[in-house]
Amino acid sequence: MQAENNITDKQFWDNYWSEFRYDKIPRKVVFAPYMSRLSSGKSFIEIGGFPGVYAAWFYKHGITDVTVLDFYMNREIVRNFEKINGLPENTIQCIHTDFFSFTPERRYDVVFSSGFIEHFEDTEDVIRRHVELLSEQGQLLIIIPNFLGLNGMIQKRFDRENLEAHNLRSMDINYLKQLMLSFNLKDLSVDYLGKPMVWLEPKSLNRRNGRWIKMLSYAIKLIPVKNRFFSPFIAIYARR
Repeated sequence: MQAENNITDKQFWDNYWSEFRYDKIPRKVVFAPYMSRLSSGKSFIEIGGFPGVYAAWFYKHGITDVTVLDFYMNREIVRNFEKINGLPENTIQCIHTDFFSFTPERRYDVVFSSGFIEHFEDTEDVIRRHVELLSEQGQLLIIIPNFLGLNGMIQKRFDRENLEAHNLRSMDINYLKQLMLSFNLKDLSVDYLGKPMVWLEPKSLNRRNGRWIKMLSYAIKLIPVKNRFFSPFIAIYARR
């Protein structure tokens, strides 16, 4: 991985996945409003997709050709995740490689990432590589956490290490809008996404504060606003 572009390293992700708990496909996803469009695709790839949670979600929602690409990969965990969720073995195709040295052999109808592009310095380059994977009818959906508001304040106070693993400029919605115009895609939208919420990453140092953070998150969900301060995510959508 290009060192000058990378904010995190393998040790960071070793630590992250050692404490992360995953077993079931979620019943709800924050990007559900886009599914009516995305479900028309026949093939799907998630960049930074280990262990395949969202690939499994798309499989369950009609796109049966699903792939995850990640420089961190444990196929045994992926296969166990398939088994737990009743998916046929090898449903989730795994590409174990560095995204920045990846030479694709095919293109995909849905190119997706969530919580990926903000871990790199050169946001434009990362998004361009997503766009290059689009098929002729391809659709792009990128989900980015928003740490420029309340959630960023929580991260700064309780988990500065996690905050510093993110490129905050990649969360500037005006910057993203200008950047996306350069790719000449259709139906472009860059907008805040999701009901207000805050969180801490599931690691041991955060467990002491996790309960009251969850209580705060439940409380602010009652605030019916979508803006930089309260919205937990940003979504970039576009199509060929």
